[in-house]
Amino acid sequence: MSATFDVIVVGAGPAGSVAALVLARGGARVALVDKMAFPRDKACGDLVGPRGVQLLDDLGVSVPEAIRVGDMAVVGPTHSVRLPCRDGLEYPDHGLALPRHEFDRVLHDTAVDAGAVPFSARAAQPVAGPDGLGGFCLSTGETLRADVIVGADGATSHVAGTAGLVDVRRVLWGFAVRTYVDAPIEVPQIFLWESAPRRAFPGYGWAFPGPDGRANVGLGCGVLADRSAGALATRCWAPFMEELTRRGVLEAPPGADGGLLGGWLKLGMVGTNPAAGPVLLVGDAAGLVNPLQGEGISQAMGSGRAAAEAVLAGPGDAAARYRRYLSARDRPYQSVTAPLHAALLPRPVVVSMVARAVTAPVIGRLLAGGWSIFWNDLLDGAAPGSPRVVARAATAAARTLTAAGRTRRWFRATFAPDAAGERGRRDPGRRVRTAS
Repeated sequence: MSATFDVIVVGAGPAGSVAALVLARGGARVALVDKMAFPRDKACGDLVGPRGVQLLDDLGVSVPEAIRVGDMAVVGPTHSVRLPCRDGLEYPDHGLALPRHEFDRVLHDTAVDAGAVPFSARAAQPVAGPDGLGGFCLSTGETLRADVIVGADGATSHVAGTAGLVDVRRVLWGFAVRTYVDAPIEVPQIFLWESAPRRAFPGYGWAFPGPDGRANVGLGCGVLADRSAGALATRCWAPFMEELTRRGVLEAPPGADGGLLGGWLKLGMVGTNPAAGPVLLVGDAAGLVNPLQGEGISQAMGSGRAAAEAVLAGPGDAAARYRRYLSARDRPYQSVTAPLHAALLPRPVVVSMVARAVTAPVIGRLLAGGWSIFWNDLLDGAAPGSPRVVARAATAAARTLTAAGRTRRWFRATFAPDAAGERGRRDPGRRVRTAS
């Protein structure tokens, strides 16, 4: 069997489902392909940040099972600080928490209800098109063709690899493991844990609330370009659970059969060209994960919507249009925080000193509002006030510190106008065919 669509979206997580939803509502014929049948689970902290909440509201997508979350506690080696979640000019004063198997199902079903055609299969063999990648032969034997391919298939994206859009030597990888426990967590907590005295773990742990009194507990580490180091999170799982028990967060460590699930993250966009020719990468496939605290759902949904809108405006120059969006929206933050992440990760003693300082009582209270805005990438659209001033100062300092580094040079080269790979595309003004 062979079928032709305007767009094939590979991966039906938040990025892919939002892209398919916007495309289908815009009249495009869209295939939504995922290797798993829904509902299916994902390793994730399950928190949707304020920008993601606003996007869901903009799209009219209701997630009734989710619970609202506001402030976040950051627990350092000796003290903790509460980071406030305040209303912005362009986002609300809260996030949402819902297990990914339920959240992703809602988005997937909404996209299908809008007209996206679901396929439960692997995008196995690439099919050539006139401008490069033109589709996939699925593991079920079906062949799908389209003018545009949206890669939403996660950190280890097959679409990105097939299209040659990833330099694996440059990627900043992370690996995280999580489980669910019965625990009365009211405020999301992030733990800047020391796996040895005054030597910070190269990442952080968390305990996040969820519906029905079930908490999401996890541990994630950054490994730079060395994916073999991802096993560190699994090796440190037991001592971290003991630490949470000692602190009274858990009554007892979860058992060995506690449903531990792991997954890769691709941080800070580094090493991935987000779009070229007929291929647009969204979400984790594009590396759109916050390098400082690992958030990715809001960025995934935002990129999915932007990619869809770029295609609807004209597939011939969709890649260039989408790249301009990323350059304006995500590049300013990612290009300064990715090099900070890479510089601090191999220096556990320095990170320990910083963690102890920023969670100290006096400094923590002074910085909390601005730290919350900067750390969570909320400066764009933040309300006026002293927290925004602090966040702007932190951003300016980070920009100065990273200005001459090779990561900033990579961003400049990757997002240069002539790097879009759009020269020679056919019919740049042609729009996607819409249903009558």
